[in-house]
Amino acid sequence: MKNLEDWFHWIPRSLCILAILFISMFALDSFAPGLTVWEQIGAFLMHLIPTFILIAILAVAWRWEKIGGIILMVVGLGFSPSIFLLNYHRTGSVWIALGIVTVINLPFVIVGGLFVLSNFIRKKSEKS
Repeated sequence: MKNLEDWFHWIPRSLCILAILFISMFALDSFAPGLTVWEQIGAFLMHLIPTFILIAILAVAWRWEKIGGIILMVVGLGFSPSIFLLNYHRTGSVWIALGIVTVINLPFVIVGGLFVLSNFIRKKSEKS
């Protein structure tokens, strides 16, 4: 049972780091020709604000799996409507907007669920 507990301890953490790195890639579009270096750095840091927030949530989830997992699921589900509407208005396609929501938000919902599951498995093995 310890092996299963170890897997469920590290899988959500690893997947969350990968999802945060994926979200961070979108900050690279802040580098554009015609802007000064300081404007580009400022825009880059502004685009990284979601990354900093997600890192803080990961730190909470790392310590308190259940609370952090719930926060990750709420963030993933909570931002889905606004991301859907933003992308629907940009593209005019429901399917493209749903695809973008799935790619951006679903990993955090899944990782949040895995953190909660990891907490459940750890608590269950402590009782045994």
